[in-house]
Amino acid sequence: MSDYNKLKIVESVPQKGFFGHPKGLFTLFFTEFWERFSYYGMRAILVFYMYYEVSKGGLGIDETTALAIMSIYGSLVYMSGIIGGWLADRIFGMSRAIFYGGILIMLGHIVLAIPGSISMFFLSMVLIVLGTGLLKPNVSSVVGEIYSEEDHRRDSGFSIFYMGINLGGFLAPLIVGEVGMKHDFHLGFGIAAVGMFFGLLLFVLTKKKNLGLAGTIVPNPLSPTEKKKVYSYIGLGAVLLAIILVITIQMGLLTINAFINIVGILGILIPTFYFIVMYKSEKTTAVERSRIIAYIPLFIASVMFWAIQEQGSTILASYADKRTQLEFAGLSISPAWFQSLNPLFIIILAPVFAWLWMKLGNRQPSIPKKFSLALLFAGLSFLVILLPAYFGGTDSLVSPVWLVLSYFIVVIGELCLSPVGLSATTKLAPAAFSAQTMSLWFLSSAAAQAINAQIVRFYTPETEMVYFGVIGCVAILLSIVLFALSPKIQGFMKGVR
Repeated sequence: MSDYNKLKIVESVPQKGFFGHPKGLFTLFFTEFWERFSYYGMRAILVFYMYYEVSKGGLGIDETTALAIMSIYGSLVYMSGIIGGWLADRIFGMSRAIFYGGILIMLGHIVLAIPGSISMFFLSMVLIVLGTGLLKPNVSSVVGEIYSEEDHRRDSGFSIFYMGINLGGFLAPLIVGEVGMKHDFHLGFGIAAVGMFFGLLLFVLTKKKNLGLAGTIVPNPLSPTEKKKVYSYIGLGAVLLAIILVITIQMGLLTINAFINIVGILGILIPTFYFIVMYKSEKTTAVERSRIIAYIPLFIASVMFWAIQEQGSTILASYADKRTQLEFAGLSISPAWFQSLNPLFIIILAPVFAWLWMKLGNRQPSIPKKFSLALLFAGLSFLVILLPAYFGGTDSLVSPVWLVLSYFIVVIGELCLSPVGLSATTKLAPAAFSAQTMSLWFLSSAAAQAINAQIVRFYTPETEMVYFGVIGCVAILLSIVLFALSPKIQGFMKGVR
């Protein structure tokens, strides 16, 4: 997108009206709030729905397989962001991508809300994966569009936006988790569908007034001839994929384990391919190529961080269900409620971090150093959760305080990485790949969860200490390496801080 269009977009957005930030931040804040409410509400009960027995309202899937499916599902959700980013950059813009994505997500949750078979379950997953791929990267990219590149409010704005994400993530497990775990899983999924409907309604009603031109300009549009070719390729590809799926499933070649392995490979190959394409593109300038080089170690650090953080909905969810004392201080705790801890701590701490970065100004740590701190805290969060087994063995139930402490520590790291990473991505992105680079940022989570799908099978009560200890120590070691390389990485950023 040209500098002229960027300026034109910023001028079209009311620059005051939401806590000293552009008015459009209100629309994006609450759209993402409701989308995250629906997603995290569904996710809080999904793994339990998969491995609980049919007599308890679940699907009766083997627990290890259910944990792997959960990781693969999370990987595909973020992997599909590449498709959403490309469609926004080349065909219909970010605003329409957000709208179409919200509709698909809502339909996916409606399918989950209807009692059915495993086939219905996988259909809902396809809808939610595609919908989130359209909505998630593009709503974050539009946040970047409503600020000028020199606007000092930018990092603070992303922190506020991130708080909105987590406000939805905090409320959803409490509400959906309570209904889904204690009453009916399908009713819980229905509440998630209603949440997405509210998000769509708010976006449609307020976008014109608050967002101006943000999200409406296609940065790198296809020509009419190119569009015809693309539509033909998409149609042909869909038909071929359907044929391949039918044949391989009938022949017994495409099993759940085989699919998990395929996604694991794609989780590494796709971001690698994207880095190469952006770096070699004729539309990428010399300065932008240098910034892409700087982005690579940040991406690797992000993969390591999310590999730990995302296990909050898999390994730690199982830990809450099987290893934690759920009768505590006179309360009966639902295992789904622990999913609210991460967003709760972010809601509390996000304003503190937003204020801290604003207060420090040019004295704040560089982006690479913030990422190294994130890895340090992620590693420590896993070292903390191995302590109960060290002191009391793996046979007895442990106090929920250990889980609370682990979630708290990883959140400190998350606030050093996630909102900072969103902001850094909008700054380091090549102009011709703006939405797609945001999709690439989310691919770090896709890669992390694709890796998780492979390693969760090594977790058992007997291997608990080794599992948490090895992963935690690797994260801390990578943190030290990244901190040492920070000045060199900063140099490749060409003025971006």
